[in-house]
Amino acid sequence: MSFHKMLNLSLILLLSLTGCATSPIAPKSAETYFKEGEEFYASRQYEDAIAQWKKVKDSYTSPELTTLAELKIADAHFENANYIEAAAAYEDFRKLHPNHEKAPFALFRLGMCNYVQIGRIDTDQTPVKNAAAMFEQFLKQYPNSEYAAEVKEKLAVCHQKQVQYEIYVGRFYLRTEKYQASIKRLEEALAKFPKSPLHDETLLYLGEAYMLAGEKEKGRDIFNRLFKGYPESRFVNDARKFMGKYY
Repeated sequence: MSFHKMLNLSLILLLSLTGCATSPIAPKSAETYFKEGEEFYASRQYEDAIAQWKKVKDSYTSPELTTLAELKIADAHFENANYIEAAAAYEDFRKLHPNHEKAPFALFRLGMCNYVQIGRIDTDQTPVKNAAAMFEQFLKQYPNSEYAAEVKEKLAVCHQKQVQYEIYVGRFYLRTEKYQASIKRLEEALAKFPKSPLHDETLLYLGEAYMLAGEKEKGRDIFNRLFKGYPESRFVNDARKFMGKYY
Protein backbone atom coordinates (compact mmCIF):
# COMPACT_ATOMS: atom_id res chain seq x y z
CA MET A 1 0.00 0.00 0.00
CA SER A 2 1.33 3.39 -1.01
CA PHE A 3 2.16 6.08 1.53
CA HIS A 4 -0.67 8.35 0.30
CA LYS A 5 -3.26 5.58 0.63
CA MET A 6 -2.08 4.83 4.17
CA LEU A 7 -2.28 8.52 5.05
CA ASN A 8 -5.81 8.82 3.70
CA LEU A 9 -6.91 5.71 5.58
CA SER A 10 -5.42 7.04 8.80
CA LEU A 11 -7.25 10.37 8.38
CA ILE A 12 -10.57 8.60 7.74
CA LEU A 13 -10.09 6.43 10.83
CA LEU A 14 -9.15 9.45 12.97
CA LEU A 15 -12.20 11.44 11.83
CA SER A 16 -14.41 8.43 12.50
CA LEU A 17 -13.09 8.05 16.03
CA THR A 18 -13.38 11.77 16.70
CA GLY A 19 -16.99 11.74 15.53
CA CYS A 20 -17.79 8.86 17.87
CA ALA A 21 -16.15 10.61 20.81
CA THR A 22 -18.11 13.82 20.38
CA SER A 23 -21.47 12.23 19.58
CA PRO A 24 -23.94 13.78 22.08
CA ILE A 25 -25.70 11.50 24.56
CA ALA A 26 -29.46 11.77 24.28
CA PRO A 27 -30.94 13.29 27.48
CA LYS A 28 -33.28 11.21 29.58
CA SER A 29 -36.96 12.02 29.59
CA ALA A 30 -38.63 13.93 32.43
CA GLU A 31 -40.49 10.72 33.28
CA THR A 32 -37.22 8.85 33.66
CA TYR A 33 -35.70 11.53 35.90
CA PHE A 34 -38.86 11.57 38.01
CA LYS A 35 -38.85 7.78 38.42
CA GLU A 36 -35.16 7.80 39.35
CA GLY A 37 -35.92 10.47 41.95
CA GLU A 38 -38.62 8.27 43.44
CA GLU A 39 -36.22 5.34 43.62
CA PHE A 40 -33.59 7.42 45.42
CA TYR A 41 -36.28 8.78 47.76
CA ALA A 42 -37.52 5.29 48.61
CA SER A 43 -33.97 4.29 49.57
CA ARG A 44 -33.58 7.50 51.64
CA GLN A 45 -30.96 8.96 49.33
CA TYR A 46 -32.64 12.33 49.57
CA GLU A 47 -29.93 14.51 48.04
CA ASP A 48 -29.80 12.26 44.95
CA ALA A 49 -33.60 12.32 44.75
CA ILE A 50 -33.59 16.11 44.85
CA ALA A 51 -30.97 16.23 42.10
CA GLN A 52 -33.10 14.08 39.79
CA TRP A 53 -36.29 16.04 40.49
CA LYS A 54 -34.47 19.27 39.74
CA LYS A 55 -33.65 17.80 36.33
CA VAL A 56 -37.38 17.26 35.83
CA LYS A 57 -37.94 20.96 36.50
CA ASP A 58 -35.07 21.95 34.22
CA SER A 59 -36.41 19.85 31.33
CA TYR A 60 -39.48 22.09 30.87
CA THR A 61 -41.24 19.23 29.07
CA SER A 62 -44.01 18.26 31.49
CA PRO A 63 -45.83 20.91 33.56
CA GLU A 64 -47.60 18.20 35.58
CA LEU A 65 -44.38 16.37 36.45
CA THR A 66 -42.67 19.68 37.19
CA THR A 67 -45.38 20.54 39.72
CA LEU A 68 -45.07 17.12 41.36
CA ALA A 69 -41.29 17.43 41.38
CA GLU A 70 -41.54 20.75 43.23
CA LEU A 71 -43.54 19.11 45.99
CA LYS A 72 -41.32 16.03 46.03
CA ILE A 73 -38.24 18.22 46.50
CA ALA A 74 -39.89 19.81 49.54
CA ASP A 75 -40.73 16.35 50.90
CA ALA A 76 -37.15 15.19 50.44
CA HIS A 77 -35.79 18.21 52.30
CA PHE A 78 -38.29 17.54 55.10
CA GLU A 79 -37.39 13.85 55.41
CA ASN A 80 -33.71 14.82 55.37
CA ALA A 81 -34.35 17.17 58.34
CA ASN A 82 -33.47 20.23 56.27
CA TYR A 83 -36.46 22.11 57.63
CA ILE A 84 -35.49 25.60 56.50
CA GLU A 85 -35.11 24.43 52.91
CA ALA A 86 -38.28 22.36 53.17
CA ALA A 87 -40.29 25.30 54.51
CA ALA A 88 -39.10 27.51 51.65
CA ALA A 89 -40.00 24.84 49.09
CA TYR A 90 -43.47 24.24 50.55
CA GLU A 91 -44.11 27.99 50.64
CA ASP A 92 -43.03 28.32 47.01
CA PHE A 93 -45.34 25.47 46.05
CA ARG A 94 -48.29 27.15 47.76
CA LYS A 95 -47.61 30.46 46.03
CA LEU A 96 -47.23 28.86 42.61
CA HIS A 97 -50.15 26.45 42.97
CA PRO A 98 -52.66 27.87 45.49
CA ASN A 99 -55.53 25.79 44.12
CA HIS A 100 -53.66 22.53 43.68
CA GLU A 101 -55.10 19.49 45.42
CA LYS A 102 -51.86 19.20 47.39
CA ALA A 103 -51.94 22.82 48.62
CA PRO A 104 -53.47 21.77 51.99
CA PHE A 105 -50.72 19.20 52.46
CA ALA A 106 -48.07 21.83 51.66
CA LEU A 107 -49.49 24.16 54.32
CA PHE A 108 -49.69 21.30 56.82
CA ARG A 109 -46.06 20.43 56.19
CA LEU A 110 -45.09 24.09 56.40
CA GLY A 111 -46.50 24.12 59.92
CA MET A 112 -44.70 20.87 60.70
CA CYS A 113 -41.39 22.34 59.55
CA ASN A 114 -41.73 24.76 62.46
CA TYR A 115 -43.34 22.30 64.86
CA VAL A 116 -40.46 19.83 64.75
CA GLN A 117 -38.03 22.62 65.64
CA ILE A 118 -39.77 23.51 68.93
CA GLY A 119 -37.21 23.40 71.71
CA ARG A 120 -37.10 23.86 75.47
CA ILE A 121 -39.00 26.56 77.30
CA ASP A 122 -35.82 28.59 77.77
CA THR A 123 -34.95 28.68 74.06
CA ASP A 124 -36.15 30.78 71.12
CA GLN A 125 -39.94 30.49 70.87
CA THR A 126 -40.19 31.52 67.22
CA PRO A 127 -40.87 27.95 65.98
CA VAL A 128 -43.83 27.68 68.40
CA LYS A 129 -45.32 30.97 67.22
CA ASN A 130 -44.82 30.13 63.55
CA ALA A 131 -46.24 26.63 63.89
CA ALA A 132 -49.31 27.93 65.73
CA ALA A 133 -49.87 30.60 63.08
CA MET A 134 -49.61 28.07 60.25
CA PHE A 135 -51.94 25.58 61.95
CA GLU A 136 -54.50 28.30 62.69
CA GLN A 137 -54.37 29.38 59.05
CA PHE A 138 -54.78 25.76 57.98
CA LEU A 139 -57.94 25.26 60.02
CA LYS A 140 -59.45 28.44 58.60
CA GLN A 141 -58.70 27.47 55.01
CA TYR A 142 -59.22 23.71 55.18
CA PRO A 143 -61.47 22.87 58.14
CA ASN A 144 -62.64 19.62 56.54
CA SER A 145 -59.24 18.40 55.40
CA GLU A 146 -58.02 14.91 56.18
CA TYR A 147 -55.21 16.58 58.13
CA ALA A 148 -57.52 18.77 60.24
CA ALA A 149 -57.68 16.41 63.22
CA GLU A 150 -53.90 16.15 63.47
CA VAL A 151 -53.53 19.90 63.01
CA LYS A 152 -55.92 20.51 65.92
CA GLU A 153 -53.85 18.23 68.13
CA LYS A 154 -50.61 19.93 67.15
CA LEU A 155 -52.14 23.38 67.62
CA ALA A 156 -53.27 22.44 71.13
CA VAL A 157 -49.69 21.43 71.94
CA CYS A 158 -48.43 24.76 70.57
CA HIS A 159 -50.90 26.71 72.68
CA GLN A 160 -49.91 24.73 75.76
CA LYS A 161 -46.26 25.50 75.16
CA GLN A 162 -47.08 29.17 74.64
CA VAL A 163 -48.89 29.29 77.99
CA GLN A 164 -45.98 27.50 79.65
CA TYR A 165 -43.63 30.12 78.26
CA GLU A 166 -45.80 32.98 79.54
CA ILE A 167 -45.83 31.36 82.99
CA TYR A 168 -42.06 30.92 82.78
CA VAL A 169 -41.56 34.62 82.00
CA GLY A 170 -44.17 35.67 84.56
CA ARG A 171 -42.39 33.68 87.28
CA PHE A 172 -39.07 35.22 86.30
CA TYR A 173 -40.51 38.72 86.80
CA LEU A 174 -42.05 37.56 90.06
CA ARG A 175 -38.71 36.28 91.39
CA THR A 176 -36.96 39.49 90.37
CA GLU A 177 -39.67 41.57 92.10
CA LYS A 178 -40.92 43.13 88.88
CA TYR A 179 -44.50 42.57 89.92
CA GLN A 180 -46.27 44.76 87.37
CA ALA A 181 -44.39 43.11 84.53
CA SER A 182 -45.36 39.72 85.94
CA ILE A 183 -49.01 40.76 86.23
CA LYS A 184 -49.07 42.03 82.65
CA ARG A 185 -47.58 38.84 81.26
CA LEU A 186 -49.84 36.49 83.20
CA GLU A 187 -52.99 38.50 82.51
CA GLU A 188 -52.18 38.39 78.81
CA ALA A 189 -51.80 34.61 79.00
CA LEU A 190 -55.27 34.31 80.54
CA ALA A 191 -56.79 36.57 77.90
CA LYS A 192 -55.05 35.03 74.90
CA PHE A 193 -55.56 31.39 75.87
CA PRO A 194 -58.78 31.41 77.93
CA LYS A 195 -59.40 27.65 77.60
CA SER A 196 -55.93 26.48 78.58
CA PRO A 197 -55.91 23.67 81.16
CA LEU A 198 -52.73 25.17 82.62
CA HIS A 199 -54.34 28.28 84.04
CA ASP A 200 -54.44 26.96 87.59
CA GLU A 201 -50.69 27.62 87.64
CA THR A 202 -51.17 30.95 85.87
CA LEU A 203 -53.68 32.04 88.52
CA LEU A 204 -51.39 31.02 91.37
CA TYR A 205 -48.52 33.23 90.24
CA LEU A 206 -50.83 36.03 89.17
CA GLY A 207 -52.41 36.07 92.62
CA GLU A 208 -48.97 36.13 94.21
CA ALA A 209 -47.88 38.99 91.95
CA TYR A 210 -50.92 41.08 92.86
CA MET A 211 -50.42 40.42 96.57
CA LEU A 212 -46.73 41.31 96.49
CA ALA A 213 -47.49 44.42 94.44
CA GLY A 214 -49.72 45.60 97.29
CA GLU A 215 -53.01 44.91 95.45
CA LYS A 216 -54.28 42.39 97.98
CA GLU A 217 -57.95 42.50 97.01
CA LYS A 218 -57.11 41.69 93.40
CA GLY A 219 -54.82 38.94 94.61
CA ARG A 220 -57.63 37.46 96.71
CA ASP A 221 -60.02 37.59 93.74
CA ILE A 222 -57.51 35.78 91.57
CA PHE A 223 -57.01 33.08 94.21
CA ASN A 224 -60.79 32.65 94.48
CA ARG A 225 -60.88 32.06 90.73
CA LEU A 226 -58.31 29.35 91.26
CA PHE A 227 -60.27 27.74 94.12
CA LYS A 228 -63.56 27.72 92.18
CA GLY A 229 -62.24 26.86 88.76
CA TYR A 230 -59.66 24.26 89.74
CA PRO A 231 -60.68 22.82 93.15
CA GLU A 232 -58.58 19.67 92.60
CA SER A 233 -55.47 21.51 91.46
CA ARG A 234 -52.18 20.90 93.21
CA PHE A 235 -51.72 24.69 93.29
CA VAL A 236 -54.70 25.28 95.59
CA ASN A 237 -52.76 24.51 98.76
CA ASP A 238 -49.92 26.80 97.66
CA ALA A 239 -52.41 29.61 97.12
CA ARG A 240 -54.04 29.08 100.52
CA LYS A 241 -50.67 29.14 102.28
CA PHE A 242 -49.67 32.28 100.40
CA MET A 243 -52.93 33.99 101.37
CA GLY A 244 -52.41 33.00 104.99
CA LYS A 245 -49.01 34.63 104.95
CA TYR A 246 -49.66 37.83 102.98
CA TYR A 247 -53.39 38.63 103.17
